[in-house]
Amino acid sequence: MNSRETIEQLEKKVLAPYACCSADSRGRVYPIVQHPLRTAFQRDRDRIIHSTAFRRMEYKTQVFIPHETDHYRTRLTHTIEVAQISRTLARILRLNEDLSEAIALVHDVGHTPFRHSGEDVLNDLLKDFGGFNHNRQSLRIVDLLEQRYEDYPGLNLSYEVREGIAKHETKNHIVS
Repeated sequence: MNSRETIEQLEKKVLAPYACCSADSRGRVYPIVQHPLRTAFQRDRDRIIHSTAFRRMEYKTQVFIPHETDHYRTRLTHTIEVAQISRTLARILRLNEDLSEAIALVHDVGHTPFRHSGEDVLNDLLKDFGGFNHNRQSLRIVDLLEQRYEDYPGLNLSYEVREGIAKHETKNHIVS
């Protein structure tokens, strides 16, 4: 059985010098005791998968073209595909696969229904209050709105995963 310490030692040997090793995580807003078997980023991944916001993506349409097919994709199916691609690329580049997967799994939890069109409408409606951005909404969800633990609000994800959320950008929707 691999302990967390064994996994962390293996990361130091295998990952590229520019990769983020689990043992070097900057931690969390609310410190927690390290798990004996799972690394910080594995715990983040698990917290995300078990969150309400992650599971809610099952009901948000990603792509639906009725005149072409009766198959549609949800934010959840899209996110699972992104996570798989992320792990593969991380392995090829010798990056931390668990960190990449956690960021990929949480990258869209703050999206509105109706894709970026929904975000654009909300942004217009809320322009007097700073607008709307799904990356910022994702951080609000994982930092405040998810209520899974008694000792702190949110999911208490590592700083590295939270930074990945903040820096998730698309061409037309950049966080400033």
